[in-house]
Amino acid sequence: MISDAELIYNFLSSPGRVPDHADFIIALGTHDLRVASYAAEVFLSGRAPILICSGGLGKVTASLFTRPEADLFAARCRSLGVPQECIFVESASTNTGENFRFSRELLADRGIFPSTGIAVSKPYMAKRAWATGTKQWPEVSWSVMTQPLSLEEYGTDETTISLMVGDLQRLRVYAEMGFQAPVEVPDEIWSAYDRLVAAGYDQYVIK
Repeated sequence: MISDAELIYNFLSSPGRVPDHADFIIALGTHDLRVASYAAEVFLSGRAPILICSGGLGKVTASLFTRPEADLFAARCRSLGVPQECIFVESASTNTGENFRFSRELLADRGIFPSTGIAVSKPYMAKRAWATGTKQWPEVSWSVMTQPLSLEEYGTDETTISLMVGDLQRLRVYAEMGFQAPVEVPDEIWSAYDRLVAAGYDQYVIK
């Protein structure tokens, strides 16, 4: 089981090339506040002048948080030294597509029309973040940054593996529905997916 999970995790978390500088950073909301910490680190490295914290309450956080993901992210980023005036908060989105669309509207309302962006996400969401941003905000050339963690370092609990399996399935399903750009997934990755679903890691699989 762990070998299959590692295979999928390593595939999903390979973000590709990251530029030295971009017009802005978007931290994609999640239950994992380490993403906010890493987004602050990326911002403080000087890669972009704007940091959007995006996220309301989603399928996981609706039962965990009493405040929007973006509010918690922004508070974490401020505590780590990101200036308040550089943080934009988008707290209405409930899924990844809305993270991008609503953040696009937030910047447009302020007369900001970027051409390059860095999405900061959970490691196993790197490929889906790129695919979603590319489809939902096509005017921006997207890169993705994630914490450089192995699966063992990130966590091998049942919920994490189930979420990861669901994210992999969404690469196929959401591309077919027109929500995301296509991502080529090797057959060996789908074989690992089938084994994990058969083993019961299907909590977040779209039926």
